[in-house]
Amino acid sequence: MSHFYPRILSILSLLTCFGIAAYGQSEMHVLQLKSAKDTRKFLRYAANDRPVVIGHRGSVEDGFPENSLEGMQHTLRYTPAMFEIDPRLTRDSVIVLMHDATIDRTTTGKGKVSDYTYAELMQFNLKDRSGNPTSYKIPRLEDVIVWARGKTILNLDQKGVPYDMILALIKKLKAESCVMITTHSAEHLMYYHQRNPEITFEAHIKSREQFDEYEKAGVPFSHIMAYIGPHIKEENKELYRLLNGKGVMAMISSASSYDKLPTAEERAEKYKAIIEDGSSALESDFPIEVSRALKEYSGRKGVKNKYVKVVRK
Repeated sequence: MSHFYPRILSILSLLTCFGIAAYGQSEMHVLQLKSAKDTRKFLRYAANDRPVVIGHRGSVEDGFPENSLEGMQHTLRYTPAMFEIDPRLTRDSVIVLMHDATIDRTTTGKGKVSDYTYAELMQFNLKDRSGNPTSYKIPRLEDVIVWARGKTILNLDQKGVPYDMILALIKKLKAESCVMITTHSAEHLMYYHQRNPEITFEAHIKSREQFDEYEKAGVPFSHIMAYIGPHIKEENKELYRLLNGKGVMAMISSASSYDKLPTAEERAEKYKAIIEDGSSALESDFPIEVSRALKEYSGRKGVKNKYVKVVRK
């Protein structure tokens, strides 16, 4: 019997450790935004607030495919984040997530998204960034929006889906609290705003001239976050001053720039430099990696932390 108890204690210890690990894996870091007003408050610029992490095309970390619901779910296990995603239209007018016009690069199939019905696309599986097939399928935008409510904000890029179809889906799902739209001009933004004044936007404002265009058009700066480009550069200083003065967060996307650096250490150095330079938000293919690099900033006292919660699934 003297040999029995140590074995029992060892087994109980293993079970306890396993239970703690399983419990930890059930955590999800979410943005609890209950209304479009909450979303606008969360996206409002405030000095010394926590930076916002945005997953580009969802996320591609840890073997998860871009624009996959599973990749976004995985990210939220580690950090609160928003997600930029890419809506495209199938042959039977179902809006799905796919960056390219074709499915060749990111799925086990070939051809244009628009050549397939949604049901036909279900025969293919998504591939990860190394080209390895996964068990995951191309998601419908509607399903992703339903999942996102109370957890995150989805930023819809422009991939040819008619504006009115996007507006209709947001209205149908009452999704103003969890969906924003990328716009490339003041005219583009105002088309949406005039039809639904509750929607928020990621507006491309990469120069003083573009800022002036938005201001002249009467764009509501309370409803936007600005994308100012992929690099740290001297010209950004003026944009930070102008945008922050209007209460607008300025976002840099490192997906096409610093994400390409060869090591995590080099990338982390640039992620920190982006925030130190004045950016309020950072979009990346590697949102989990970004959150680790910016951990020291996440404890800043500000409005954003009011909406960040850890929940158990």
